[in-house]
Amino acid sequence: MHDTRTMIACAAALFTTAVAIVVLRRLAAPLGLLDRPDARKQHIGSVPLVGGLAIFCGVVIGAWWYGDSTPFNRILLTTTAALTIMGALDDRQGLSVRARLLIQTAAILVMIGSTDVYIRTLGIINGVQIQLGPIGIPLTLIAVIGLLNAFNMMDGIDGLAGSMGLVSIGTIFMFHHQEISPGVTILIAMLAAGMLPYLAANLGFFGRKIFMGDAGSMALGYLLGWTLIQLSQSGSSDLQPVDVLWCVALPALDTLAVMYRRMRNRQSPFKPDRGHIHHMLLQLGLSPRITLLVLVIAAICLAFVGNIVHQYGQGVSLAMFCFVLVTYILFATRRWPIITGQAVQQRGQ
Repeated sequence: MHDTRTMIACAAALFTTAVAIVVLRRLAAPLGLLDRPDARKQHIGSVPLVGGLAIFCGVVIGAWWYGDSTPFNRILLTTTAALTIMGALDDRQGLSVRARLLIQTAAILVMIGSTDVYIRTLGIINGVQIQLGPIGIPLTLIAVIGLLNAFNMMDGIDGLAGSMGLVSIGTIFMFHHQEISPGVTILIAMLAAGMLPYLAANLGFFGRKIFMGDAGSMALGYLLGWTLIQLSQSGSSDLQPVDVLWCVALPALDTLAVMYRRMRNRQSPFKPDRGHIHHMLLQLGLSPRITLLVLVIAAICLAFVGNIVHQYGQGVSLAMFCFVLVTYILFATRRWPIITGQAVQQRGQ
């Protein structure tokens, strides 16, 4: 009965998202939610920025149908709605980095104050329980803001942010080892369901192409961030605090590398550019679809690496992730620019 109820709720999320895409696609121009190409955005024509709104509509309707909403889920959906609206405003007219950070911070503080959920421990590292105390609150702010902006930064080619979201959700359930329940896991199950019609439209399989927009990437990163925090801190899941890193490994690695490079060059870490991993693969001459495939495979491989090292303890898992992070940053900021520069030069000859 429970499995049937979950499946129907996910089907409701999927169907609602599909209908919302059709409706919102027609309203995109009147609402001013169109993404127009410029020096940094190289797509053809104006594309509706309604994917995130459609997905969130699907999650809300699915959650409403499922019922049994927990207080945590109600606050999470409410604050996600605020960020989705903010993202839509950003898509329409552009908000300053300061305004976005203030609203994101307010939403996170409301979550912490209303649910008393935040990062209290980093888990057991080499036999020692790492308790954070009050430091956990600012760390939670940094972690959630970092993750929702990581998915925003990964939204650079068709299908990438949505696919990374699906890989992350699949990885969460791989570590979680428990059935979907009325808790936070039902929300990400419906989020995955809503992602399917969006990806079909985003990749051009379902009518005119649409984009997720800031509304979608922020909602996606925010929902995943709080899901990971709630599961890793509650003690009711097999997902440990260090496992969180492997659930969002590729977006986290790419964002940290890009921010490191920007700050090293004395630029704002939030300044947009074309230095992300998908841009680098495109510079090598790969097509957008092949680039998407390569990155999805890489994300899945990282998830399986995390699952393997998980068996050897959180200390080993953390050490392995740090090794991957340092290797990735060194390669992306030093060696990779040389490789892509040589590839561009060869194509020009």
